[in-house]
Amino acid sequence: MIFSRKKGDSRRQAGDGRADGSTTRDRSDAEQTPRKGPYDAAEAPSGVQLLDLGSLRIPAVPDVEVRVQADPEGVIQQVVLVYGDSALQLGVFAAPRTDGIWDEVREEIRQSLFNDGAAAQETDGEYGVELRARVRTPDGLTDLRFVGVDGPRWMVRGVYQGAAATDPAAAGPLAECLHGLVVDRGQEAKPVREPLPLRLPREVADQAAQQNGGEPAEEPSEV
Repeated sequence: MIFSRKKGDSRRQAGDGRADGSTTRDRSDAEQTPRKGPYDAAEAPSGVQLLDLGSLRIPAVPDVEVRVQADPEGVIQQVVLVYGDSALQLGVFAAPRTDGIWDEVREEIRQSLFNDGAAAQETDGEYGVELRARVRTPDGLTDLRFVGVDGPRWMVRGVYQGAAATDPAAAGPLAECLHGLVVDRGQEAKPVREPLPLRLPREVADQAAQQNGGEPAEEPSEV
């Protein structure tokens, strides 16, 4: 089952979760300092149109298409945002209450790429250290840029492809989606690095099941 959502029209300012898991912030600081996400659900701004995928809520940004691949039960395997010739694949994972895990995850990604014969380079980005690599695919060489954001008991991993992988300025609306992302971690205990559950909105899953008799859709539908 695959569906895609195109376009949106909400814009907002963005804000960080604190590394110690706290979601409170001095009001005067919040009023004076522009903020950007990903946000924890406890501190997310109100009045923003979001696509609710369970643990991830994605803001509606003009000209960004949300492509989601799910099984017949509506459990999501992949979330990809597309803008022009660039894409951003998103994942969200459980993390400890106090320590971030992006540094460790980034090193594991780098080692995995090295084992596959691809060199990876660390660079400074808007969220700290990123990882850039060029990998060989059936379609030829592909540039990738890995971004990690540690939040309270969660980590968001983004993988840019296309022009946005080599030029962060080209990410444009894709970066805006990342800035407005909301993570609903929930209170349930989970193993560190376990993917947080993602599901299609119920109305979308029900509609697809009725139209396809429980079988995966062959063509994307728009919501």
